[in-house]
Order: sequence, then structure tokens, then C-alpha cells
Amino acid sequence: MSVNKTQIAVIAGSVVLIVLLLFANTDLPKKEEVKMSEHPGPNGAGMLTLVESAKASLTVSQKKEMDKLDEAVKSSPDKKKAFENIINQWDSLRQPAVAAHYMEEAAKASPNEKNWSEAGNRYYAATRFAKEPDKPLLYSKAMECFEKTLELNPKNVEAKINLGACYVEGSAEPMKGIGMLREVEKTDSNNVNLQLNFAFFSEKSRQWDRAIKRFQKVLVIQPDFIEAYLHLADAYQQKGDKAKSIESLEAYLSKTDDVTVKAEIQDYINKLKSEK
Repeated sequence: MSVNKTQIAVIAGSVVLIVLLLFANTDLPKKEEVKMSEHPGPNGAGMLTLVESAKASLTVSQKKEMDKLDEAVKSSPDKKKAFENIINQWDSLRQPAVAAHYMEEAAKASPNEKNWSEAGNRYYAATRFAKEPDKPLLYSKAMECFEKTLELNPKNVEAKINLGACYVEGSAEPMKGIGMLREVEKTDSNNVNLQLNFAFFSEKSRQWDRAIKRFQKVLVIQPDFIEAYLHLADAYQQKGDKAKSIESLEAYLSKTDDVTVKAEIQDYINKLKSEK
């Protein structure tokens, strides 16, 4: 099973992070204390505050365009197309949390499994780019959407995995999330999304041996998921195994076409090899 859109967004940031960490030769940052959202009221009110804040940052011409799109959502007989237009516009402005909000509104207008799942995926991906005070709100909204997805289809494995991941990363009940993921593993252990989540959790908690085992399994299931080699390289380096770290970086080099990243990683490999 291939990695879904949510994980692609997560991994895009992870690759940059891992490369920066390697070149800086620093440890992974310790997990910051998660603060509660500064947005007042329940989740709905909190999201509206966030949306209004984003709108306030628009230029005059951008605001006019957004107002026009908002009106189209209210009056258009084709709600799906109207919501798509406004979501795409917020995507183009690099406001994933606001785009997620409108995807949720689209799901409310047309409450099917696909729409609720996409809303959840968008909220979940948005946590990766959000300010720390906003993350609890976005995790909570993602969980609401995944729960609605599962109400419509209890067999939606990806929604179960992402809901479990949200519990682990953004709630006061992380073990509940781990339990959900363990249940999925009993019947679908070769799910790449599942294994990636376990790998990332191990990485964040600095359980390097477990992280290595999980990333290796990801490569067995999906060999073209080459970003796993960067995570392996970092895990091995954290363990002090320079040879394995170099081996993982060289494996990545042999499979990537990104000229810029290749040059930077090769420089870093040369640096590692020159160290005694």
C-alpha cells in the first residue's frame, strides 16, 4: 500500500529536517511542551478565529477575491466546485489550516466518507506547519473528521491509522492511539502508513533501534520510499554507528534525482569519512 497524501506532506518536511540535522551534526530537538490553543471557545469558534486572522493578513486584492469566492459558496448550485475553488485559493496562499477548514465545510455540505477523510487528512497535515499554540486545535479537528469518516465506514483503515496517530501526537491519551494502531497492525502489518507512524513515534522518543527496525520494514514494503534512508542515516548516527549512517546515505544518493540534495549529502558523507 502506498503512502497517502497526509504522509507525503509530513515526509516533505521530515526530509528537510533530517538533511538539516545531518549537516548541522546536531541531535534531534527535544519535543517542546505543547501549549493549549490561544483561540477561545469550542473547536468551531477556534477555527473561525484562525480563519479570520488569516483573512486579516490578506492584501486588498486577495481579500476581494476571497470575498467573491465566499459568496460563490453561498449562492452556487454546484457547492462542490465552489468549495474546491476556495480551497485551492487558500492552498495557493500556503494556508493549509484554512484550506482544511473549508474542506470540513464542504464535508458538512456533502457528508460522505471521502470528504470527511480528506478534511481529516488536511487538518492532520496542517499540524506540521502550524504555530505551536494552534496545533491542539488542529489535531482535535482532525480527530473529529476521522471519527465522522469511521462512523460512515468503520473499515476505513487509513482513517483508523490517522486517528490513532492524532491521539498519540496531539491528545492527552497517547496510549489510546497506540492501542488503535496495534489493532490495525494485527490485520494489516504491511500498511506503509502504519509502519511510518510507528517509525516516527520511535524517532521522536529517541528509541533508535525501534525506529531503525520500522524504517527498514517500510523499505521492504515500499522500496521506492527512499526518504526512509535519510531517517535511517540519522538514527544510526544517533546510535554512534557512523558506518551504517554512511551506508544509508549512499543508498539514498543512488536512488534520488535531486541534484541539490545529492551534492549536500555527498559533502556530508565526505565529512563523515574524514573524521576519525
